[in-house]
Amino acid sequence: MWEQLWEQTVVALSQFRPGLRDIIDIAIVAYIFYRLILIIRGTRAEQLVKGLIILLLAMVISGELELNTLNWLLRGLMTMGLIAIPIVFQPELRRALEHLGRGKIFQRTFYDYDDEEFRDVLEELLKAIPVLVKKRIGALIVLERETGLKDIVETGIKIDGEVTAELLINIFMPRSPLHDGAVIIRGNLVSAAGCFLPLTENPNLSKELGTRHRAALGITEVSDAVVIIVSEETGVISLAHEGKLTRYLDEKTLRSTLLNLYFTPGKKKETTFWPWRFGQKDDQED
Repeated sequence: MWEQLWEQTVVALSQFRPGLRDIIDIAIVAYIFYRLILIIRGTRAEQLVKGLIILLLAMVISGELELNTLNWLLRGLMTMGLIAIPIVFQPELRRALEHLGRGKIFQRTFYDYDDEEFRDVLEELLKAIPVLVKKRIGALIVLERETGLKDIVETGIKIDGEVTAELLINIFMPRSPLHDGAVIIRGNLVSAAGCFLPLTENPNLSKELGTRHRAALGITEVSDAVVIIVSEETGVISLAHEGKLTRYLDEKTLRSTLLNLYFTPGKKKETTFWPWRFGQKDDQED
């Protein structure tokens, strides 16, 4: 059986004479599969894919060995699996479409902008964060970027107030009614406070990370937002971006990291058609 399969594979490869169009086609398909692997890596879907591969291999082997009853059962499971895939992989499919929607096809590049707005916001943040750290006040601050967070804003209390250190500190004070959620900053305004964020589904996170850090990672997995986290228990400053968490930042490192994320030296910032994004004029570990 295996000798025949190998001979058929060798014959098929010897007759394969790809042209330029075929090479481009194969490269595109390979890239699509590569991006899909990156999207599901580190999520629950990764284990489900492994399970589907095992079922597929078992179905092929049972067919070759003429184990008819087992093969019939596995074929039935695979048929049901094809129906269940869109339901099981709903979070990953949504994330893939959101990544596609954030692609450059929807962006305008080389648009002139004034960066003073973001720098003013950054200065206010860097005034508030040392106070929060010193007093061990937990904080979760989300900086909205290209991906709109309207659905997240609607889970909290709308504020639409100018970003100031005093406002941020008062929001996160322990006895404040809004201290237990996230603050969403849109442009130079605190859009809302007390917002609920989706928790990350990454099963490989450290057990010491609480709800605040998991919420920060969760929102960065489904958007391009940048999230600043201050731990209430340890006072550690962390930054979440693109599903990755950087911990133990000081004020200087936080400033440089945020500036690197928002500004590229020698280039003008890429912007979308939405006028209220940065750079355009028109855990709880407790």
